[in-house]
Amino acid sequence: MSAHLGRRLRRGATSGAVVAAAVAALAASQAPEAIPPTADNAGGDRAIGAGDTASPSGDHSATGDSPYYTELPPLTTPNKPGASINLPVITGPAEAGIPASVLSAYKRAEQSIRSTDPGCNLPWQLLAGIGKVESGQARGGRVDANGTTFSPILGPVLNGVGFADISDTDGGAYDNDATHDRAVGPMQFIPSTWATWGQDANSDGKKDPNNIYDAAQAAGLYLCANDRNLALKADLDRAILSYNRSREYLNTVLSWFAYYQRGTHQIPDGTGVLPVDRSDGPRGNRPTSPLSPSPTSPAPQPSTPGTPRPTQPGGPTEGSTPTPTPPAPTTPPVTPPTKPPTVPPAVRVARLAPVATGQLTAVTESTFAKSPAVAALDASGTPVPGVSIRFEVTGATDTRFSGGATTVTVTTGSSGIAHAPALRAGQKVGSFTVNATVSGRTMNATVFAATVTERRADALVRTADDTLSATTGTAFTPKVQVKATDKGVLAPGVLVTAVIVASASDTEGAEGADSPYFKDAVTGDTFRTVSLKTNADGLITLPALFAGDKAGEYVIRLTAPGGGNTDVKLTVTAPTSTPTPTPTPEPSPEPTSSGTESPEASPSPSA
Repeated sequence: MSAHLGRRLRRGATSGAVVAAAVAALAASQAPEAIPPTADNAGGDRAIGAGDTASPSGDHSATGDSPYYTELPPLTTPNKPGASINLPVITGPAEAGIPASVLSAYKRAEQSIRSTDPGCNLPWQLLAGIGKVESGQARGGRVDANGTTFSPILGPVLNGVGFADISDTDGGAYDNDATHDRAVGPMQFIPSTWATWGQDANSDGKKDPNNIYDAAQAAGLYLCANDRNLALKADLDRAILSYNRSREYLNTVLSWFAYYQRGTHQIPDGTGVLPVDRSDGPRGNRPTSPLSPSPTSPAPQPSTPGTPRPTQPGGPTEGSTPTPTPPAPTTPPVTPPTKPPTVPPAVRVARLAPVATGQLTAVTESTFAKSPAVAALDASGTPVPGVSIRFEVTGATDTRFSGGATTVTVTTGSSGIAHAPALRAGQKVGSFTVNATVSGRTMNATVFAATVTERRADALVRTADDTLSATTGTAFTPKVQVKATDKGVLAPGVLVTAVIVASASDTEGAEGADSPYFKDAVTGDTFRTVSLKTNADGLITLPALFAGDKAGEYVIRLTAPGGGNTDVKLTVTAPTSTPTPTPTPEPSPEPTSSGTESPEASPSPSA
């Protein structure tokens, strides 16, 4: 029943009721609503898949059940599983070859998804089968060096007239239609599905449904949803039906899938042939495929002996010898000159030659003065323009290209040279590499060595010359400030270490147990060693400094990469003691006699 309804739908002559019946008939075989894909980090720079927590489109299919091409594979098939050479080259609407960039995108998507979801068992031949029926392998591989179609591939307007009715979901951003949606790109995603499953597989910073690398990666993740194992026939069927809910679509894709599993051949980009028979087109009026057998003219019926042939008036009479009519002159067909196939730029590259850029070095948190560059050359050493070169930062480093990416893709110019964007060093010091490769090709990488070093200062000087003194248990004032310079120039971003040691003669630089200490103003933590980075003016200000419990002479020893050092003297004094006053004894009272007081001497009587 579903196949019959599918045929009626493909003829484009069904009513709304028949469409509804067809959808109902096929719904039983529809895969459950897909779950979002696992983030894939195979690109090296970020987790991919915008909206990875969102559900798929409410239309329950990747394409909105848009039309597709119905040509079937050639009758002459490869006879060795996995074969890819010495195969019959079939051309025409059922072209069996796959354009180079398109084939590369399918294989790259398989490799990426197998590394993150091995249980799905995604074969690239399934992507090729879907790409064949959806867009004729991106219109026969008409893509640029980055894998983007020269013009958008758009399906019909999904306005409910012969197709699903899907109102606009992207503001016309992908399909240039702000009223209804249309399937977009070589894998024919409707915008709402792309919003969930769109990928940036070629690391160019955008998720483009018209890019075969992005679209193939998204299609693979979509087919693997719901923990499907595509090695199982039931899961394989459900995955294909989730792409387009049509049994005829399922059978067509499976036919190409099986053909590609037997083997195929690579053709240059742009040389494939777009199929002509589409599921929404009329039957019986389409061009004849070169693979179709030539119509055989009916053999002339022999006349019965003795029976005269009927003649036209004025023609020869019975018994007369007819005069042979000379054949009409014919003009030999003119064979148009054969245009040699266009070889994609990436295929022409024989090697990548490093362009002299000098040593790649930078100090922490600065931009490298030079960046990697390569020249793409063919076998004769001639530069090849239009080649996509992938630059990738590898190693234990936080250095990044402009914008924070670890991988970027740059197209070679007319001179065949591609320059990577500027590199920005992080805080990690050490060595790393930048690898340059041709996108979509398996070639040895051109490797550039790079190094990040510490910022340096060859001199440290205290900005004030006043004496730093404090009584035990009290704070030193003012705070200590130090300036760093390198070759007489202010040195910002230099990591200066300050340690409080017991004395200037302490060459070991060990902390003194009873020495002064720093104190964090927020947490109250105390410490005697601190590392600070100089500001834009080359200055550091040490935390609050307190005297310990022991009086004496101490030193703050400051050092910096590059040899800069200085000692700042600290003096801790004991508090001044106040003498205790001696008390004055009170005077004793005069003693008195126990008898009568002695009479005072009387003046002697005058004689």
